[in-house]
Amino acid sequence: MKKLILSAVLLTSAGIVLGANKKGKEKEEGYVFTPVKEVQITSIKNQNRSGTCWSYSTIAFLESELLRKGKGEYDLSEMFVVNYSYKDKADKYVRLHGKLNFGQGGSFEDVLYVVCNYGIVPNEVMPGLEYGEELPVHNELDALAGSFLKTIVTNPNGKLSPVWRKAYDGIIDAYLGKIPEKFTYNGKEYTPKSFTEELGFKKEDYVSLTSYTHHPFYTTFPIEVEDNWRWAESYNLPIDELMEVFDNAINTGYSIAWGSDVSEIGFTRNGIAVVPDVEAIENSGSDQDRWLGLSKAQKNEEIKKMIEKPCQEMEITQEMRQKDYDNYQTTDDHGMQIFGIAKDQTGKKFYMVKNSWGTDNKYKGIWYASEAFVKYKTMNIVVHKDAIPQAIKAKLGIK
Repeated sequence: MKKLILSAVLLTSAGIVLGANKKGKEKEEGYVFTPVKEVQITSIKNQNRSGTCWSYSTIAFLESELLRKGKGEYDLSEMFVVNYSYKDKADKYVRLHGKLNFGQGGSFEDVLYVVCNYGIVPNEVMPGLEYGEELPVHNELDALAGSFLKTIVTNPNGKLSPVWRKAYDGIIDAYLGKIPEKFTYNGKEYTPKSFTEELGFKKEDYVSLTSYTHHPFYTTFPIEVEDNWRWAESYNLPIDELMEVFDNAINTGYSIAWGSDVSEIGFTRNGIAVVPDVEAIENSGSDQDRWLGLSKAQKNEEIKKMIEKPCQEMEITQEMRQKDYDNYQTTDDHGMQIFGIAKDQTGKKFYMVKNSWGTDNKYKGIWYASEAFVKYKTMNIVVHKDAIPQAIKAKLGIK
């Protein structure tokens, strides 16, 4: 009996070891990332059910700027920026007789404009949750604000009422809170503008960069997307030089506000962003058989499985970028913060991305975007001007 028990124990132990090895093998088949260079970031936030990624990503970028400059860790108010942006957008919407996109979306410029013209406050001073939720939920606010403005531009009185803006501001303030004239933080009294001055933000320090061929390189133009309602201009670079800016920024200690298309099947909801070369895989040897006769939905399921581990990616060109932009295949979906460079187990480069979708995902709020994905689907970025290589700054006329 002792021998039987021992045999059972040995078999059980062997099974556990074999099971562990099997699990280890399965784990190895997925991505294994090793950070190469990281810039300091603040905690992961959650924009929840609000279209305010543009505010969260740029605030995250500015918070990293404060860490970089040795000013310490701050949690700045995204909703302070959203409040002012809703009001500025309303003015332009009415002046253009409603011929302007009005919604929750925005751009990096909105944050830079608000911070450098109106100021900023800590999040504890203005969390922007006056409507009984623990996290942002802006559908009702957006619907009310939009309906109000549509009524105003129909001009039912034959001329605009002098109180329309006061009434509109009341809606925004009711949901997001009133802009404080003064506040106390760490025992010192500030106004929003004096707080910004102490933090040291200057609009001229930050530049937006993009890469498209329908405008000349080394000039500026406003990217033609609906959320760029301030018509902010970006410097236009060849894509290879834009990628140089990414690497130079991270390697010299600067983070990046990153605008990208995340509607691609390669941008998963579990922390990966890649550009799988589906056509090459479909046509490669024995792999071809698994694709024959599949519907589009079935192919998409196969692709989702394929990108859960290192896969062959497309070679990205300037022409591909332009074609997808022109054909509405690259759209202005989401703002995030790039703060690092990592490599997977095959040695492929990935950029480390701070998202604003909370931490309930595989990498606790961090995404890993391949170099190919970033090269292909970047709409624009904002960086400190000193993060740009000197030779490229000279071409752009930036001092």
